[in-house]
This record gives sequence, structure tokens and C-alpha cells, in this order.
Amino acid sequence: MRAWMDDFENRKGLDTLTHQSRILVIASFILLLLLSAYRGLMVESSGGPMTPLLVFVLPLLLFSPAIIAKRPRGHAWLAFVSLLYFTMGVMVATLPDRTLQGALEMLASLALFTGSMGYARFRSRQLRRDS
Repeated sequence: MRAWMDDFENRKGLDTLTHQSRILVIASFILLLLLSAYRGLMVESSGGPMTPLLVFVLPLLLFSPAIIAKRPRGHAWLAFVSLLYFTMGVMVATLPDRTLQGALEMLASLALFTGSMGYARFRSRQLRRDS
């Protein structure tokens, strides 16, 4: 597998792969943020209307400095957190009349996972190469 990845990086170019994975991270991050905000607004809570919104959106927002600063380690952690959103998407997809919303959350979180892991790998290799 490692030889295949090294060959893939050599064929496509590290700069191209880093750029493409960053675009995937940003697009899927924004989509997942919007879907989580929508779900947070739809949930009724005794703690007030903002509590569910903060519970669903705040974990993602905590990673925005790492995305803005282009830190590979922050992207690696974001990939792991995105798996929690995948799990929530699976749970939402099983609810009546929420199948589409759950499926979109699953796709967005898988795209975020893939992009984040790719960016963490390619950017860290890029930084090692340039230093």
C-alpha cells in the first residue's frame, strides 16, 4: 500500500494533491457545518433554542483555526472527529422522514474524513520536502 501511495504521489504531484485535498476539506467542512446547524435548529430542547445548535456545531468550529492555518495535525484530528458526525448521520438516517438528511451528513463526513486524512499526509510530506 505504501508503494502504491508513493507512486500515486509521484504521478499526481504533491502540490496538486495537497491543493485538491484542501478544497475537499473546505467544501465538506462547510457542508457538514450547515447540515449540523440545520439539525441543531430542528431539535427542541428544554435548555433553550441555542443549546442543540452549540452541541452540534461547536465541535466543528473548534477546528476552524487548524483549517485556516493549514496545520496537518489539526486536520488529522478533524478526520477522527468527522467519524462521530458519520455515526450521527447513520442515526439520523434511520429516523422517519430524515433519510436524506442523514445520508447527506454521512457523505459530507466521509468526504471530510478523506480530505482531512489526505491533507494531513500530503501537507506534512510537503513541509518535510521544503524544509
